[in-house]
Amino acid sequence: MAKKTVADIDVTGKTVLVRVDFNVPLKDGKVANDRRIVQALPTIEKLIKGGAKIVLMSHLGRPDGKFEPDGSLAPVVEHLKTLVKVPVTLGPKEVIGAEAQKLAAALKPGNILVLENVRFNPGETMPDKAKKNPDKKLTSEQQKTHDDFVAGLAALGDTYVNDAFGTCHRKHASMYGVAKAIQKKGGAAVAGYLVEKEIKYLADAVSNPRRPFVAILGGAKVSDKIKLISALLTKVDRILIGGAMAYTLLKAQGVTIGKSRVEEDQVEEMKKLLAGAGDKIVLPVDHVATDDFANGKPQVVAGVNIPDNLLGMDIGPATVAKFSQIIGECKTVVWNGPMGVFERPDYANGTQKVAEAVAAATVKGATSVIGGGDSAAAVEQMGLDSKMSHISTGGGASLEYLEGKDMPPISILDEK
Repeated sequence: MAKKTVADIDVTGKTVLVRVDFNVPLKDGKVANDRRIVQALPTIEKLIKGGAKIVLMSHLGRPDGKFEPDGSLAPVVEHLKTLVKVPVTLGPKEVIGAEAQKLAAALKPGNILVLENVRFNPGETMPDKAKKNPDKKLTSEQQKTHDDFVAGLAALGDTYVNDAFGTCHRKHASMYGVAKAIQKKGGAAVAGYLVEKEIKYLADAVSNPRRPFVAILGGAKVSDKIKLISALLTKVDRILIGGAMAYTLLKAQGVTIGKSRVEEDQVEEMKKLLAGAGDKIVLPVDHVATDDFANGKPQVVAGVNIPDNLLGMDIGPATVAKFSQIIGECKTVVWNGPMGVFERPDYANGTQKVAEAVAAATVKGATSVIGGGDSAAAVEQMGLDSKMSHISTGGGASLEYLEGKDMPPISILDEK
């Protein structure tokens, strides 16, 4: 269903609560990578030009419901000031309350108030606490903490915009509760341009792909992506699997994997998965391995079987060639997870070559969607981000969207 966006509403003179994802890396007290901030600028600029009074909400890191200096959004605010040409103010460390209300009320059209890290308040993440209870319900005390925080945030504005796709798989106060509260008092709750873009690319990739449609999956644990693999098998033409997760699947095929990382409790499950997948799943046919993770030297294992004294660290050259050929023929490609331990130069070649193959396919007209997380980091590190159709800002969120899971913070938004 099509959701309303900031382009569909009049924000003149209104105080607009915008949930953004400014959960960015910091180094020496400064923003080390501002990609997520830059991605939110189109929505922010639209609201500035529209004469809105803007209140931005975001989390940073994982503070446990209390103020932590290292979790302050102060460095983010200082960086944001260099990107926009309007006054930007940081809210108090209590996040909500009289001081925050005073600052919000004093905003002039086009000006920005950035609330402190919403996770400084325990009410933000209370829905996650509920998952740990047997009946999946909040205690009365937890519910009150959550409701009070929702009410405190909603009191700061009269329109809500969700532009934080990276957290759209979480029913947190600032993601879901505030949207409902704003709607209850007659205000609009809409998507920002970034969320609109994420939905477009991820939804189109799954529901209406141009074929051949290829998914590339990597990373450490196959258990993290079983549901994703199962969901994609009904939609894609091929799934190329690398990274440590490939060794569990190879073992399920009866391949010798040496000392490579394996999830033993998933081997039987992978046998069933492979049996029903036909030829859709494509696994490595050779490897780059080592005899010592910390200090060993890389060596190519020419066949699919890895000697007992070695552990796989990356896909090998024959696998690179095979994967690249398949990618080169595709019209839609979704990629989530590196092909090896790409953070180390000796084992980055597989990820590098796959990234180059995806970029080349995109140049030829394919649609490429990079599913956030390590894949996005690798593509950026290799300077290929500008050659991809779309790089998702949400790792976990993009996975859950591709799995077909409901995303409550998106579902709650106003429909066109």
